Amino acid sequence: MRAGVIGLGDMGSGLAKNLLDNGFEVSGLDLSEMRMTAFQDMGGNPAKTVAEVGAASDAVFVMVMNGDQAKEVILGPNGLISSMVDGGAVLLTATIKPREAREIGAAMRGTGLFLIDSPVSGGFHGAQSGTLTMMAAAPDDILDRFAPVMQAVSGTIHRIGKEPGMGQTVKACLQTLIGSIFSATFEASVLAAKAGVSGDDLYKVFSTSGAGCGCTNTALENIIDRQFENTGSGIGTMHKDLTISMDLAQELEVPMQMASTAMQIFHAGKSRFPDGDNWACTKVIEQIVGAELHREGAQ
Repeated sequence: MRAGVIGLGDMGSGLAKNLLDNGFEVSGLDLSEMRMTAFQDMGGNPAKTVAEVGAASDAVFVMVMNGDQAKEVILGPNGLISSMVDGGAVLLTATIKPREAREIGAAMRGTGLFLIDSPVSGGFHGAQSGTLTMMAAAPDDILDRFAPVMQAVSGTIHRIGKEPGMGQTVKACLQTLIGSIFSATFEASVLAAKAGVSGDDLYKVFSTSGAGCGCTNTALENIIDRQFENTGSGIGTMHKDLTISMDLAQELEVPMQMASTAMQIFHAGKSRFPDGDNWACTKVIEQIVGAELHREGAQ
């Protein structure tokens, strides 16, 4: 089985790396020449167009930023549906609006290709280490057929319904929770800083309490280490994901008090630090109150 990856950023480069490590022939495309060079250096076959990736692949991972880009890559005049051979699969690993995934699925009917709606969780580390969690929506026989490429990039594959949009719906719910946990951690860290608590003490208590989890611990570690850029968790991604959660909530008329507050915190963080990572939201609150949380002796 030949694989392709469209989008070779922090996440897509990890997909490509692990596909190659598992013996797949991999074609890839990205708008960045630097990323394309890095992909070629790791053993991938760089393509000049989306159609070239499609023609060389039985399964293509689409890891772009938003729904418009996904539609262009998959459905556009020179997209995957016009270049892949019958029986191939498009794995929609990008996080987009559920209704956009449904629209893509509807447009792909009758093309001879299959859509696996499978957003992922695990961030940069999960992508690079091949331990991503996949939320895969497609008929069981299709998931069985393309299990080898999915297993190459993930540690856990959850089967989430059979229709396009179901994977994206679960991802929207997940990001609602993660964004809210992050935001609460940002606020708690500033409260501690203003009260004179050390970053080390706060981390020891949080990480060994019921509140300790991967989201809380990662956020707090980056805050007290003052690591607000280049941690593999760009603020733009979570900001976009929360807009998807809020869009779904509006569509379904579900009140979302916590998520809407998190959305505003990320609005502020992205406006002030557009090139920062998620944890940069903390600096906005710190600047308001005039206090920062550090490791002991690191100020």
